[in-house]
Amino acid sequence: MTGYRGRFAPSPTGPLHFGSLIAAVASWVDARAAGGTWLVRLEDVDTTRTVPGAADAILHALEAFDLHWDGQIVRQSDRTALYEQALEALVRRGEVYRCRCSRREVADSGVRGIEGAVYPGTCRALGLEEDGAVRLRVPAGQVAFDDRVQGRISQDVARDIGDFILKRRDGLFAYQLAVVVDDAEQAITDVVRGADLLASTPRQILLQGSLGFATPRYLHVPVAVTQRGEKLSKQTRATPVDAKDAGRLLHAALEFLGQTRCASAVPREILAEAVSRWDPARVPRRETTTFRDADEAPQGL
Repeated sequence: MTGYRGRFAPSPTGPLHFGSLIAAVASWVDARAAGGTWLVRLEDVDTTRTVPGAADAILHALEAFDLHWDGQIVRQSDRTALYEQALEALVRRGEVYRCRCSRREVADSGVRGIEGAVYPGTCRALGLEEDGAVRLRVPAGQVAFDDRVQGRISQDVARDIGDFILKRRDGLFAYQLAVVVDDAEQAITDVVRGADLLASTPRQILLQGSLGFATPRYLHVPVAVTQRGEKLSKQTRATPVDAKDAGRLLHAALEFLGQTRCASAVPREILAEAVSRWDPARVPRRETTTFRDADEAPQGL
């Protein structure tokens, strides 16, 4: 094993679909090509979205596709004490504050950013001590990093996002805080995931700095979208991948990632050859990829 530590972190809101399979294959092959460790973490911090049985279905699918992981499965729902400790550290340093604004009030502010309404800082100076969400005081200026596929990425988080939520009004911890704490606690060195999370990365880098955590390397692969431009997801009713068709779907995922096709139809052999030939430089440098026509889309989309 090398010092490389990667992870696949699906949300158990439904079974594994082709879009998720692409991310799983990319992270697994990148880890194995580096001689590293590949962990699986179930990101169920938002318990309101968790679907019963989805976690087991995802894990069974990974095993069926010969995407075997190292170590124990980690579940965010078991780690709230770690998130609370991190939040308390930020409270002590005065880097967060309470906010009682509703989503409607934020939307009505009229300030727009890259993900919709930008929080205008209404509660920043009020000194609220109870109730409401907890937001990070985002400093002005650019946050930049070098993505292994997408290149140099720079974002002014204060302007484009605003002070973002770390703990919701209902008491649930936000994804941005949970993922940063998890990656640090698991000593993740390399994050390989879909480009739909590219815009979240500067926020995570800000939090890593505030909490004194190291910043991992990032590699964001294109997200598979339908001809209508919709991301393949549970919300767009992407159908589950079929383990009986594992060989063909693995070929489709690797082709999507720009990798060389191999002759075998056996999942274990396909993955072994993919590891030996893995070249991140061949991954398309764009955030989304659409199949040209329905006949080319593999079953499971």
